[in-house]
Formats: sequence, structure tokens, C-alpha cells
Amino acid sequence: MAQRILQGVVVSDKMEKTVVVRVDRKIKHNLYGKIMQRSKRYKAHDPNNAFHEGDVVKIQECNPISKQKRWMVLEGATT
Repeated sequence: MAQRILQGVVVSDKMEKTVVVRVDRKIKHNLYGKIMQRSKRYKAHDPNNAFHEGDVVKIQECNPISKQKRWMVLEGATT
């Protein structure tokens, strides 16, 4: 199975070698058809502490690094 790659915004960089990335997605309500925005936060491994709050990054699934980290930062995304 292919590893997923998501794009999101770093919302916290307070942990050592870890960033919290918020990934937003838009869904359509089944009954009313309104477009709604949903977000989810992922903890991602950042080995060099290179990314800071507000940066747009791409993250990729990987093997578990710790109890909550299952993602790794690939690169800063260009928007």
C-alpha cells in the first residue's frame, strides 16, 4: 500500500524533533450540500528542528517513531 502524503500548516514546534501539523480538508454535507471545513492534527517527526509555527509542510506516513508519531516531515511546501 502506498504511503499517504498530506499538506498542512505547522501549529506547534515546542517539542524536540516534533512538530504538530494541522491538515484541513473540505467535505460536502450529505443532506444540505454545504461545503464544510474539517481539520485534523498530526504529530510529525522533524529531525533537524527546521520547521516553525506557520510553515506550510508536506508530511508522509512512516513506521511508528513513538507512541503518537506516525508521520515524518518531507519538505516545506510551496504555495
